[in-house]
Amino acid sequence: MKKHNFYAGPSILSDFTIKNTAEAIENFAGMGLSILEISHRSKEFVAVMDEARALIKELLDLPAGYEVVFLGGGASMQFCMVPYNLLSKKAAYLDTGTWASKAIKEAKLFGEVDVVASSKDKNYTYIPKGYTVPEDVDYFHITTNNTIYGTEIREDLDVKARLVADMSSDIFSRPIDASKYDLIYAGAQKNLAPAGVTLVIVRTDALGHVDRPIPTMLNYKTHIDKESMFNTPPVLPIYSALQTLKWYKAQGGIAAMEKKDKENAAILYDEIDRNKLFRGTVVPEDRSIMNVCFVMNDEYKELEAEFNTFATSKGIVGIKGHRSVGGFRASLYNAMPKSSVEVLIDAMKEFEKLH
Repeated sequence: MKKHNFYAGPSILSDFTIKNTAEAIENFAGMGLSILEISHRSKEFVAVMDEARALIKELLDLPAGYEVVFLGGGASMQFCMVPYNLLSKKAAYLDTGTWASKAIKEAKLFGEVDVVASSKDKNYTYIPKGYTVPEDVDYFHITTNNTIYGTEIREDLDVKARLVADMSSDIFSRPIDASKYDLIYAGAQKNLAPAGVTLVIVRTDALGHVDRPIPTMLNYKTHIDKESMFNTPPVLPIYSALQTLKWYKAQGGIAAMEKKDKENAAILYDEIDRNKLFRGTVVPEDRSIMNVCFVMNDEYKELEAEFNTFATSKGIVGIKGHRSVGGFRASLYNAMPKSSVEVLIDAMKEFEKLH
């Protein structure tokens, strides 16, 4: 039975990425060696690193003055690295979910943190509006997509402070005006590669303004200067990332990804809104197109486990919602084919008829 992968992360990757990665595990770049065992300083892998960084600049249309680095590990390390490198006295943060609140906690170790707004009062089911970002802060930090709660900021904010964005779960899902951001970071395991590598995009003139000494490994300048090769990088995930980036370009770039993602999200939200059994958990204007969260209507709450089992019987995997929300979560990352979304919709319709 074909499986339909709705996991929130690590998550679905394109067949192109998986096939090419599998081949490289057997024989990388005609070397007669697996990519699992080659030197990261071999000319063949250096070429991979260079091409991946160049493709990111191309696909996101990065202006001059921005650098791309790959760092080992997950995006949570950036909760520390961002304030270490950028927070001199005070930073502003928007609290829109679990990961935003974790970032806030770490930033408080380095200076004053102004939480300009929060949606915690309604279990993060909306994006705060009408807040003011102080002009005297070192930076303003946002989390553009909230994987757990299913809200998303799908616009480039206009603020007078430096803008930092955690785009872990929606990077490459829409064209951005990169010039509005001073730092973007994203764990790769949602829209780019297997877990183990984090992408950071830095405006270089945003660095060098804090007085504190920064440990070498935690200093963005270290990794910029050494072109992501200061220490051994996560070779396999970076190779997979390159395959994904090539696939994006072949599919028509980031605008084409956004078009497909919007279509997938629209048909699923339409079914959630139509179906008597289900309801969305997020206010409509802030619904994520990456992570669609929904629950059973109160009068059908007892059917939740039964629907999960029913969906599993159709080859649908990974839709169990996070414990903070409950219900269901269908993650519709760039590699998600419309046919899989339609299988989920058909399952919802069929289950409705049974009840």
